[in-house]
Amino acid sequence: MCHTGPARYPVAMLRIDYANCLSERVGLHGLDPARLDPAGEAQKAVEHLTARLEETRGTGWERWRLLPHALREEHISACRAVADERQGQYDNLLVLGIGGSALGNIALHSALNPPTWNLHDRVREGRPRLFVVDNVDPANFGAVLDACRALGGLDRTLVNVISKSGETAETAAQFMIVRDMLRRELGDRHREQIVAITDPAKGTMRSICDREGYATLPVPEGVGGRFSVLSPVGLFSSMMVGIDVEGLLDGAATMDERCRVPSLRENPAALLATLLVELAARKGKTNHVMMPYSNALYMLADWFRQLWAESLGKRVDTRGEEVFAGFTPIKALGTTDQHSQVQLYREGPNDKVIAFVEVEDFGEHDIAIPKGLGVEALAYLEGKTLAQLLNAEKRATEYALVESRRPNLTIRFPTIDAQHVGEFIWLWQMTTAYAGLMLGVNAYDQPAVELGKQATFGLMGRRGYEEHLQKVRQTLVETEWVV
Repeated sequence: MCHTGPARYPVAMLRIDYANCLSERVGLHGLDPARLDPAGEAQKAVEHLTARLEETRGTGWERWRLLPHALREEHISACRAVADERQGQYDNLLVLGIGGSALGNIALHSALNPPTWNLHDRVREGRPRLFVVDNVDPANFGAVLDACRALGGLDRTLVNVISKSGETAETAAQFMIVRDMLRRELGDRHREQIVAITDPAKGTMRSICDREGYATLPVPEGVGGRFSVLSPVGLFSSMMVGIDVEGLLDGAATMDERCRVPSLRENPAALLATLLVELAARKGKTNHVMMPYSNALYMLADWFRQLWAESLGKRVDTRGEEVFAGFTPIKALGTTDQHSQVQLYREGPNDKVIAFVEVEDFGEHDIAIPKGLGVEALAYLEGKTLAQLLNAEKRATEYALVESRRPNLTIRFPTIDAQHVGEFIWLWQMTTAYAGLMLGVNAYDQPAVELGKQATFGLMGRRGYEEHLQKVRQTLVETEWVV
């Protein structure tokens, strides 16, 4: 069942302005507009790839494409049942995870709730504070646990552990620590305060939950971590903190329809993938900067980095040939990084494409700059708003990059709401699917990550990984090359 939500949301959708990626704007560093001609090679390639994606839709590791459609009601109902039972009982929601399990939750909360969420009871209106712990830095983890103790106590802290297998070392360690603390303080009552999002049928975390009686929600089969934000992985915490999950999925469904069109110029994901892949292959632009002019959207750039890097960075292609494919994703924040990174972007190596993210209307959050300071040098600011200044800064940076012949594009949010955030997430997931096919790589595995995991197991003494421990010791033997 697909809800489009026309009554709740504006008709305006995300738009992509890509003129600054073309040779007409940035000379030899841009693509020839003829490459995008409706009768050209790129159009034929997109028609072929779109047909392939229709064939694989909802199968294997592309089951994430069912999230706003066939799996929607099942996931919303399951999450709502668990969330409603716990709403109003807790002051804190502690999410334990890493990678896609954490980055999506952080991005949604940052985009759709105020930055002061954890500071003011009035802002939350009875909903819990949210802490997402995505690392095992002991100082950071300890500080978060201390905050939970001080802000309501452990008996008022709901723990949401996210791990498909239960064997990811970082999340397992976090869980073991928090579970032990809860058991010591609450005894058997601790079971009521743990919600696990894990494999519905198998795995270490599943066996723990079945044994202990913890509430669970599914990590859907065939949905990898970096594609899981619109599954219970991201929906449960969103419900707990009042984010409009129906709107997120409405936006994803709307963008999905746009990304199934075989026309290159009408399919946002196919167009974005074509621009970025061809600018890399033909013009050497292998570094891709995402630069939102909105603090709220900054953590979506963090989410994008994992999606883009882990999906496309592959040593071999699907035929087994070495290709060393992929692009380096970089995040920046406008206007902040105009004062730290733009110097490099304009005068350093011309090896980047900058993707600006612009918000057209900040609505009630905009702030007027008052008159009356009486300083001639600052009179031009009087009577304007911060949103006008922010977007003028973005436009000025865009102009400066074009003057330096640096390719860039702009993704425009009409406003920041759940609908448009859902569109943005789906846009980049589909862009990644297209880019993976264009590069000839498997966008859904991460073989280079596994060796590090196995070495960690060996170093921490896990049985069966002694060989990896020996290899680490042999490779990283102490040498004289130390200062």
